[in-house]
Amino acid sequence: MAFLEIEQISKAYGAKQVLDELSLSVEAGECMVVFGQSGCGKTTLLRALAGMVEPACGAIRMNGEDITRFSPDRRNIAMAFQNFALYPHMSAFENIASPLRASKIAPGEITRRVVEIAELLRIDHVLAHLPRELSNGQKQRTTLARSLIRRPPLILLDDPLRNVDAKIRNEMRFELPRLLRSFNATVLYVTQDYREALALGDRIGVMVGGRFAQIGDPRSVYRAPKSERIARLFGDPPINLFNVSPMHTKDGGVCVAIGGTQIALPPEVRLPAANLTLGIRPEHVGLSFDPASQGLPVSVEAVTPFNVRTVALLKMHDGTEILASQPENDALLATREHRAGFARLDLKHALFFDGASGARL
Repeated sequence: MAFLEIEQISKAYGAKQVLDELSLSVEAGECMVVFGQSGCGKTTLLRALAGMVEPACGAIRMNGEDITRFSPDRRNIAMAFQNFALYPHMSAFENIASPLRASKIAPGEITRRVVEIAELLRIDHVLAHLPRELSNGQKQRTTLARSLIRRPPLILLDDPLRNVDAKIRNEMRFELPRLLRSFNATVLYVTQDYREALALGDRIGVMVGGRFAQIGDPRSVYRAPKSERIARLFGDPPINLFNVSPMHTKDGGVCVAIGGTQIALPPEVRLPAANLTLGIRPEHVGLSFDPASQGLPVSVEAVTPFNVRTVALLKMHDGTEILASQPENDALLATREHRAGFARLDLKHALFFDGASGARL
């Protein structure tokens, strides 16, 4: 039996169905990232787990015990909010210590544990400060410290890095996994940032319309999305998508036309003769300026450095656009004017989606 089991819970606000018979199992010590766009029901799910929202139906179990109707104080669950939710009249020390004081922990033990977790989160130097004197990054660390200090078995993190700057977000993506492992807690981490989902999750649950459209490890969700919609949610630059109709060649193979140019599919690809969407991520698009190169004829429209890679916007003669992402290329970066070239699609990594339903084939 999993540590946390959510069984077909539903919740509506008026006519809007926010959670729709949603189910999930989470193992003890696992970091489960709940990922989705704004309004898909992520925060409502956390509030239902914390006891702040009562589902209309279904069950929530921890360690085999049904806690669906338990009040928040009986659940032994900690939650950190994206808006910090610190007591404005209390110092950072007192904010962090407040759960321990409510549990009647001895003052000496409170001090020891507050200092210990503050050092782990690198905020020990601001413990005497009020929230208004803290930076957003320090506020976020204080909120995390308050959630973690009781060492609860289940921690709910509601988009905790959303309101901090890019530098702090990048630092915390490295720090959080180490910190959460040190507490040996089970974590549900909500985010709408796919990079956080891929970086932090042992598994990712992709929420669409109040239920999970796909649950899997980061590699499988990125490389084998269950639908075109999920494929669009992961990746920057985004996946290239082309409407195609497979055609059989004289030698028994299969080809498709992109921008008026036919390209052969790998022999192992077997597709129905119907309207499909072909998806190829930019990192699987190569670019050559060699006239002898075989590929789709394109012109380079724009080039942008992107960390240690170069992203190029390519355009075919009919206006079809293709994004290519390659390791940093000085020659390509020097290209600021339109330049003819050839895009080579590594179709071993192609994804095919049903044109009507969007489901991956």
